[in-house]
Amino acid sequence: MIKIHFIAIGGAAMHNLALAVASKAGYQVTGSDDEIFDPALTHLREAGLLPDEMGWHPERITPDIDAIILGMHAREDNPELVRARELGLKIYSFPEYLYEQTKDKIRIVVGGSHGKTTTTSMILYVLNRLGIEADYMVGAQIEGFERMVRLSDTAKYAVFEGDEYLTSPLDLRSKFLWYHPHVAILTGIAWDHINVFPTFPEYVETFRKFVQSIEPNGSFIYFQGDENLRMLAEELKIQKSKLAIIPYDAYDGNVEMQVFGRHNMQNLQAAMLACHCIGIAPDDFYREISTFTGASNRLEKICETETSVAYKDFAHSPSKLKATINAVRERYPEKKLIACMELHTFSSLMADFLPQYKDCMKEADIAYVYFNPKVIEHKRLTPITADEVREAFGTKNVEVFTESEALQEAVRNQLSAVKSQNTALLMMSSGTFDGINVKQFAEELMKV
Repeated sequence: MIKIHFIAIGGAAMHNLALAVASKAGYQVTGSDDEIFDPALTHLREAGLLPDEMGWHPERITPDIDAIILGMHAREDNPELVRARELGLKIYSFPEYLYEQTKDKIRIVVGGSHGKTTTTSMILYVLNRLGIEADYMVGAQIEGFERMVRLSDTAKYAVFEGDEYLTSPLDLRSKFLWYHPHVAILTGIAWDHINVFPTFPEYVETFRKFVQSIEPNGSFIYFQGDENLRMLAEELKIQKSKLAIIPYDAYDGNVEMQVFGRHNMQNLQAAMLACHCIGIAPDDFYREISTFTGASNRLEKICETETSVAYKDFAHSPSKLKATINAVRERYPEKKLIACMELHTFSSLMADFLPQYKDCMKEADIAYVYFNPKVIEHKRLTPITADEVREAFGTKNVEVFTESEALQEAVRNQLSAVKSQNTALLMMSSGTFDGINVKQFAEELMKV
């Protein structure tokens, strides 16, 4: 029996990895965390992996544990981590363990500042429809997949969403530098994670390291509309002549798709090229992807009436925000577009980063921006004001809120004024707008 212990098991990716490892024969999984919320709480409880009590318990770290998997949520002075190091136990980060389990497989890795979850989901969706087995890690729930992580002894391929954020408290490199892809996709580079990459050149540098980590004779697929990706591609042509370097643009074929927006047509084309690299014919890809309705929380339709519609989306960074709003505007040019977004991540709540949001919401008729000053305090960031946020976004349609109830009331008033007719509502956040169930909220407003 191989014993694996997860420190900070409650994270979205971590708990899915724990479930995947626990499902393998011959593995015994335990874990700890100081707080766990749904859906991780329910998933772990149902699998019998929920810790008996919250908190860190170094006495449970024993010499017979074969490996520790360390989550990003844990700090370097975590009592269990300190104990594991004292005992000389093998400690893996999340991405390091994924690589260890798939080092003999053909790895497809999707990176970029935006679109990586959707592109990864598209690849996996088509592989599943064609009956091609793959291990995977993706940051959203996909139709036809039980979990967000799968590890097996039988799959030939592994498909990973490649995150540029830090690996662990002990390893400050980007996660995707562990994966060493045979097929690498980069969807675009738009400055993010300012708390980790304080300048844009530093941010670009981690993507440079990623493309340099591609396996010999591998493939680099990149969006040709991004000048920084074109620069990296030119560098690779000189440094690694045996790589296949493949540019792409948006799909503009005749097959009708369920997803919409130019950014999704770009994601789709990238996914097709990755599948083609492992022998899937383009016609087969387009046939199967035509039924793909999207990954959860990525332009996910949550409510629709005869005249109005509501979507939720994970968009929070400037590039994601702009692409999502533009896609909805293009899809529903005749509807009144009410776009709500929450500033929730470190970068989005930093005064130095706010100017990156200039003009991002200009295509919306009504643009509401929400942030909670208590979150800024909790993250130990310098306070920002509503006026600073409004000025940074730079368009007259933007109104800023610092109380969730006031935001909700404003949306209610907007929909009430038109009796919920001919409206498109878009709720965008990597958080919850401080506890809003956006699906129920939209259904209540549109009286579904």
